[in-house]
Amino acid sequence: MAIFLTKDSKVIVQGMTGAEGMKHTRRMLASGTQIVGGVNPRKAGTTVDVDGTEIPVFGSVAEAMEKTGADVSVLFVPPAFTKAAVIEAIDAEIGLAVVITEGVPVHDTAAFWAYAGSKGNKTRIIGPNCPGLISPGQSNAGIIPADITAAGKIGLVSKSGTLTYQLMYELRDIGFSSAVGIGGDPVIGTTHIDALKAFQEDPETEIIVMIGEIGGDAEERAAAYIAEHVTKPVVGYVAGFTAPEGKTMGHAGAIVSGSSGTAQAKKEALEAAGVKVGKTPSETARLAREIIAAKA
Repeated sequence: MAIFLTKDSKVIVQGMTGAEGMKHTRRMLASGTQIVGGVNPRKAGTTVDVDGTEIPVFGSVAEAMEKTGADVSVLFVPPAFTKAAVIEAIDAEIGLAVVITEGVPVHDTAAFWAYAGSKGNKTRIIGPNCPGLISPGQSNAGIIPADITAAGKIGLVSKSGTLTYQLMYELRDIGFSSAVGIGGDPVIGTTHIDALKAFQEDPETEIIVMIGEIGGDAEERAAAYIAEHVTKPVVGYVAGFTAPEGKTMGHAGAIVSGSSGTAQAKKEALEAAGVKVGKTPSETARLAREIIAAKA
């Protein structure tokens, strides 16, 4: 099983013909993803040869969906145009929009997030400023390297892209049902809680690994959700244990104020909910291994 993305997912790429879009379209195709089209109004009606695969380019998300049956869009669109591109995907009612773009203004993200809600949340948004998601051996939507892990029993949800990769690599011999990089911006579409709910309901996910960061209260809210709704074992890591309090950290705009938002406060909230929390990524991987070994 997998959450949000399966071997049957049909993926289009908004911004496919740009440098980043093309590079990662090539990588997604190589990992087995069904890429069925690209979207660029200026190049509609053309095709692009990607390592021998001819991919059609459409003028809109709606047209791409109509012609291909696409149900996932990955967005490699410059920050200034991301809001319009996401709203186009929402209007077309595509099931999943994966927004890779970094540097999207927060008020733009808030606007398209609210717009999705006003349209009945028919489009799940992941990101922005995220690495996307992967269901190893099935499909890969985003920029996560497909060759660092295998299919398995761990479900991973992470704010951090690079820490996603590290945990996937350290636990590669056990493997992952799905790994979801939700992004570290102050406003994001899919949250820790959304992924926790999906992993709890996924019969092939046996253990959940959750990676957070200093700043905000997302991890504290996730801890409350875990305490009430999650019966599977959860292992956590919070990036930022060595960050100086009161200093604005660049990544994710993480601002620490008082005890709220600190790594220690998040660790305590998670541990109170029964989550084992590592102080380093490697310790987190070790804790996950211990739980899996105990279940064997």
